[in-house]
Amino acid sequence: MNHLPLIIKREYLTKVKNKSFIIMTFVSPLVMVALFAVVAYLSQLNNDKERTIAVLDETGVLSDVFENTEYTTYTILTDTSLKIAKELTKSKEDFGLLYIEKSSDPKNVLSRVQFFSDESPSLGIMSSLEEKIEKKLSDNKLFNDGVDLEKIAASKTSITIAQETFTGEKTSKIDSYLKLAFGGAAGYLLFMFIIIYGNMIMRSVIEEKTSRIIEVIISSVKPIQLMMGKIIGTSLAGITQFAIWVLLGSILMLVLSAILGVSLTELQTPQQDIMNEAMQNPKIANEIQLGLQSFFNLPIGNLVVAFMFFFIGGYLLYSSLYAAVGAAVDNETDTQQFMMPILMPLILAVYVGIFTVIEDPHGTVSTVFSFIPFTSPVVMLMRIPFGVPIWQQVLSFAILVCTFVFTVWFAAKIYRVGILMYGKKPSYKELYKWIKY
Repeated sequence: MNHLPLIIKREYLTKVKNKSFIIMTFVSPLVMVALFAVVAYLSQLNNDKERTIAVLDETGVLSDVFENTEYTTYTILTDTSLKIAKELTKSKEDFGLLYIEKSSDPKNVLSRVQFFSDESPSLGIMSSLEEKIEKKLSDNKLFNDGVDLEKIAASKTSITIAQETFTGEKTSKIDSYLKLAFGGAAGYLLFMFIIIYGNMIMRSVIEEKTSRIIEVIISSVKPIQLMMGKIIGTSLAGITQFAIWVLLGSILMLVLSAILGVSLTELQTPQQDIMNEAMQNPKIANEIQLGLQSFFNLPIGNLVVAFMFFFIGGYLLYSSLYAAVGAAVDNETDTQQFMMPILMPLILAVYVGIFTVIEDPHGTVSTVFSFIPFTSPVVMLMRIPFGVPIWQQVLSFAILVCTFVFTVWFAAKIYRVGILMYGKKPSYKELYKWIKY
């Protein structure tokens, strides 16, 4: 009799009814959203802080470059000494004092600029001040050398090489980063899912083994059915938990945004102001248009289908190994010697994907690792956005499935003996003997 559906149902219900599972399912989104809300609120408080910076320019040529902004006000001091300027700035409780010392040689001005404040200024504030001064001094030097600044501005050129495939599809430099982002997100999601729920399967096997419940169950169920039931049941519980996280997290973010008036998706930062200004640049606007075009040119259908197949295949492959490790030991401490061989291919896959796929998605290294079953779920998902022939995807998945079948047989051999072994930490030599039984 096939008891697999009953085992899957039992494992699923056992997981979802567990108190710790329920608590983590509903508390985790609350904690994460609360954390994002606090960060967003503090960021807005920091960015909304109004600062007044006093400027004492003894050269008399840099004062006009300091224009007031929404949150920064510049007070230009004249006909005063540095000592009095410091006292005046402190008495008014201004944020700081920018002092530009007069020098007979304009080349020495850069080394005679100081900023005085009670607290350390941020990197963004100092970079903004330095940029203003550098640009003004550079323009003055060119002007004093008899250079026409308008001609220099007119002579500046920029070029963007148009990219187009032989089939007429237009792409851009942004296209590669967009594809890498999609592939990287898919690979990273699979990596985290395997780590989190693979460990859950392993702990489940260890718990039942140490409580001796497994001795009763195994009398009426085949070991391979029990192992597969645990893998599938725990996977369904994980998917349920993940779906609740996404749904509850989205609702909480909307509620917090409405109640607190804090936008979790639109944090105002100095970098965003720069981006808003850059949006006015026709060149950048054209790049954004090409980026949107690249997004719509992505093989979305292929990505979705491939993600489902490789995600499930990769997860089942590694889950069977986690179940075998759980059956081989009596406690989680003893799992350390067996975890490294399982994690190494996953870590290698992530590094190969990041450091080789973006440079050469169709190169030898990327292609070979996209066919190796222990790395293909991650590497192939990162290659697909760059355009992988369907036959390569099918062949890679077929190899993955065959490896999974072999791994299940291999893991079931260990599982069959290991779930009834107690009190001894097995070695690799003993695991090899178990496989031969």
